[in-house]
Amino acid sequence: MFQQGLSGLNAASKSLDVIGNNIANASTVGFKASQAQFADLYANSLNGVSGNNPGIGVTVSKLAQQFSQGNIETSANPLDVAINGGGFFREVVNGAVQYSRNGQFHEDATHTLVNAQGAQLTGYLSNTAGVIQLGSPVPLTLDKSDLTPVQTSEANFQMNLSSAEKVPATVPFDANDPTSYNKQTVLNVYDSLGTAHIMTTYYVKTDANTWDVYAAADNKEIVSASVAAAVNADPAAKQARSDYNDRVRDTPPDPALIAQAAFNYANAAFGAMNTAASTPPAAATQAQLDALQAAFTALDPTSSGSITGMNPDQISAKLAAAITVPAVKAGTLLFTKSGALDPQAMALMQPTPQTLPFQIQLPIFPDTGAQQPLTVATTFDKTTQYGSVTNDLGSTQNGYSAGSWQRYSIDANGIILGQYSNGKSRAMGQIAMANFASVDGLTPLGNNAWAESSASGPPTIGVPNAGSMGGLRSNAVENSNTDLTAELVNMITAQRVYQANAQTIKTEDSILQTLVNLR
Repeated sequence: MFQQGLSGLNAASKSLDVIGNNIANASTVGFKASQAQFADLYANSLNGVSGNNPGIGVTVSKLAQQFSQGNIETSANPLDVAINGGGFFREVVNGAVQYSRNGQFHEDATHTLVNAQGAQLTGYLSNTAGVIQLGSPVPLTLDKSDLTPVQTSEANFQMNLSSAEKVPATVPFDANDPTSYNKQTVLNVYDSLGTAHIMTTYYVKTDANTWDVYAAADNKEIVSASVAAAVNADPAAKQARSDYNDRVRDTPPDPALIAQAAFNYANAAFGAMNTAASTPPAAATQAQLDALQAAFTALDPTSSGSITGMNPDQISAKLAAAITVPAVKAGTLLFTKSGALDPQAMALMQPTPQTLPFQIQLPIFPDTGAQQPLTVATTFDKTTQYGSVTNDLGSTQNGYSAGSWQRYSIDANGIILGQYSNGKSRAMGQIAMANFASVDGLTPLGNNAWAESSASGPPTIGVPNAGSMGGLRSNAVENSNTDLTAELVNMITAQRVYQANAQTIKTEDSILQTLVNLR
């Protein structure tokens, strides 16, 4: 008799519980509100047919979580990540896998990304080259070690060399005489230790559609390949260079010994160079060779240009100046009548055919321990010869210095980019995501986490912005999807339902009392 009213009271109470939980979690990041769903109850007769009975009340059929998108709100933490779309973060706690929409992460003592409960965010780590290694997701432990330097091996100069340019007034080319070339560009390149060097290129128009290219290192004319090889291969020069480096590293340094060692090194290096350069390089002038001899003579402690008393950096500068020779031509660029590079004509040049890239060798003196020489394969992709002004349209190279980790960011695809002091960035890992055939079947675990179940089906693992996975937004969180206005209205409705069911019990009690009082 009281069955319907009691079941109504229980249902209304359960509905109020759900509404109260939704309201309590209105500020919980990643929370998904629930909804109480009800079903009516009928008693079957012996023959299995319910007949015309009025029913025996109501039951709670399901507490269904609503996996609608919550509002995304910005935050100050770069490791706060919001999911915009479908999917879940995949996390591991004590070896057990769980799934969450709460993207509030931080680093623990091992640089592993974890949430407030210590659950580890999983994903894919990168190798030392910054390439993401896809496979089974693992906890994201970030490698924050220094970025190792990369030696420059390739460079590209994208130029427009104006067809209106004239042949320079001064011939032959001299890097110290701007009237002997049409254009000069500079580009930082890096040796195997990450030390920066200035690679300077000079462009000299020699005829219609024809340009000679020269190069220099650290604002000095480069050593030709043959001379560099001679200096590095000469036993006396190598031993003298080693002795000089030892004297510079002495504690305390002795200026007299440094000066003598520098002189010995220059003397041995100059001897090796003289042997290798018995035939002066192409386009070398007697004035340039005289300048070389003068730089060498300045190193003699007995001369007026004594280096006694100079510090090691000054001696190194003098030594570097003494072991350079006039620049040799890197190559010649030929253009078609339409202004494009003509590699086929370059390959047929006489007397020496040539192909791109130009192999430009940049010896490093004095020896700092870096790989010798620095060889740069130089190309001129998209270089043109049009009537517009001669201009550098963008020069690039593939080397960089060492860098220490400074900060990171996370892009929409979940790739964690480490940013380093040398201006470079490297992928440190990628966040993995999971989705399910039926998210309604997930089992809630608390702490904004769910576990898979037979009703949800197995997870589909992937990366953000792929398949059913949504994109990610860093410096942001996904707020609770609780609609406070709607929940307050639902609370009033549930309260009225509770009161109405209480009234049915009161009325049934009054009827029963009347029956009891019959005589």
